[in-house]
Amino acid sequence: MRGKSDDFTFDVAVVGAGHAGVEAALAAARMGLRVVVFTTNLDTVAWAPCNPSIGGPAKGVVVREIDALGGEMAKATDATMLNVRMLNVGKGPAVRALRAQIDKYAYSAYMKRKLQETPNLFLRYGVVKSLIVKSGKVVGLTTDVGSLYNVHAVIIAAGTFLRGKLFVGRSILPGGRLGEAPAKGLTESIEKLGIKVGRFKTGTPARVLKRSVDFSVMERQDTADEPLAFSFFDEPRVLPKSHPCWLTHTNTKTHDIIRSHLDFSPLYGSVKLIEGIGPRYCPSIEDKVIKFADRDSHQVFVEPEGRDSEEVYLNGLSTSLPYEVQLEMIHSVKGLEQAIIVRPAYAVEYDYFPPDQLQPTLESKFVENLFFAGQVNGTSGYEEAAGQGLIAGVNAALKLRGEPPLVLDRSEAYVGVLIDDLVTKGTDEPYRLLTSRAEYRLVLRHDNAHLRLARYGYELGLVPRWFHEKVESLKRSIDAEIKRLEKVKIKPTNRINDVLVELGSEAIKETTTLSDLLKRPKVVYAALKRFDPEPIENPEVIEQVEINLRYGGYIERMEREIKALRQLESIKIPPDMDYRSVPNLSYEAREKLSKVKPLTLGQAFRIPGIKPSDLLNLRIELERRRESSS
Repeated sequence: MRGKSDDFTFDVAVVGAGHAGVEAALAAARMGLRVVVFTTNLDTVAWAPCNPSIGGPAKGVVVREIDALGGEMAKATDATMLNVRMLNVGKGPAVRALRAQIDKYAYSAYMKRKLQETPNLFLRYGVVKSLIVKSGKVVGLTTDVGSLYNVHAVIIAAGTFLRGKLFVGRSILPGGRLGEAPAKGLTESIEKLGIKVGRFKTGTPARVLKRSVDFSVMERQDTADEPLAFSFFDEPRVLPKSHPCWLTHTNTKTHDIIRSHLDFSPLYGSVKLIEGIGPRYCPSIEDKVIKFADRDSHQVFVEPEGRDSEEVYLNGLSTSLPYEVQLEMIHSVKGLEQAIIVRPAYAVEYDYFPPDQLQPTLESKFVENLFFAGQVNGTSGYEEAAGQGLIAGVNAALKLRGEPPLVLDRSEAYVGVLIDDLVTKGTDEPYRLLTSRAEYRLVLRHDNAHLRLARYGYELGLVPRWFHEKVESLKRSIDAEIKRLEKVKIKPTNRINDVLVELGSEAIKETTTLSDLLKRPKVVYAALKRFDPEPIENPEVIEQVEINLRYGGYIERMEREIKALRQLESIKIPPDMDYRSVPNLSYEAREKLSKVKPLTLGQAFRIPGIKPSDLLNLRIELERRRESSS
């Protein structure tokens, strides 16, 4: 018997409670909407089914961007991390990023608790079977227990569960994850709406019993000695060194075992069972052995799964070979000779929806108020999923409130790069965010995510006023300190030149400013304080001042490029534009523009295959139409 009618009426329904679904639901609910989240397993909310880690190059920056916009991933990571390090410290600031091993069980419990304590948000078991669409707009859905829900918007964030299949050798098991049933029915319902579907695959390594591992022959990797935190709202801290990671390597014996059993691989065997395309940047050990045949070894990181867990994760040994082969392969690795497998490695194949069918808001081009986020958009990685989830949740709320959408520019955030790549170029393999994908990565740094994005979080009501004011004050302090340093003049003396030479920099021969000295590669603020009549102590301001002065020329050049790009972004293209009627467009341009339906000239510029001449002809046509309508 049904309860109150409100039990079946919501503003937003989120399908899936993984990293995308959690951020989508929290954002929409915190913006005042009534939200229901459906999951097939209430005990694996925001689960980390693969590597129990958050962050890394580009990904760690995304986590900080989510935080600056008012999301939860950074806070959850800080609350549950076991081991954290800053990567690429010896390189420039554009590629630095945090990476943390999390307690996956505590992380999941944290996120579940956060969902359950958020007003207007309801977490429920349910397998969504079909969507109800009227007049091109989603209005409801049905679940496996026969319930009908009336909703104004739906966000699909189903991860790897849509018609999911698991592969261990030639054994095929239905599932979205090991031990969890797949979701059936929803893909067929979405296909009927005219939305295309594809198949991708990913995989995960075996988990082995901690006490069966000989760590004494491995290289220990402890947590950082300096205080660190992902969230701008948390105090950085030093973690105890009680949960190290360990490094070992495969060897020629390991590779021989893999090669001799490839016929049993569901991907490489004579009987090919997996049709989906796997991730290029997170390959299985079979992929690495075949594609890098000249390599004698590959790294294997042995990582903790939780404070109270006796399972460890073999990062680098992802495979879908048979269980018996997995045992033989693992036992060939130094330190794992006696390892006991607790959970076997497996590959998972699942449905995704090519993301060039989406608008930059992550709303479907074909069905109004239907949004997609996470792995169903063809991405890999918890961070990419969470970033999409936040944007989908925000835009669903803004759409229902009748307000302009949030579309982050490529020059504003890695999240903007991610979504623009997906909706403009699509993807024919699981997409992973890399620093090389961001043309303005020197601007999109780990250290300045709050300076770039906090204002959006505040305007959306997801970031508190005090934090917004703190960030604005920080911006003013940075600008003021740079201007002050430009006025402080230093004369050449033995004292200053001794310091400069000691730092590995050249001595000065004429009067210069402190700002000019800080532009030198090896000169740091702390070393010049004794020559400064009014030095500051705020480490955050100092960090930003050093980066902005040292890389000022590069940043200024990028800002000029960004300004030019924004001029193209300001030229809107009507959504119903008939590209067949645009004079002098190439056939390829007409075809691709009609498929992507770019919203701006800037987006059209980024579509692969669009030539400068096509862009010029399109711009001329847009100007002609604007003049004729005025």
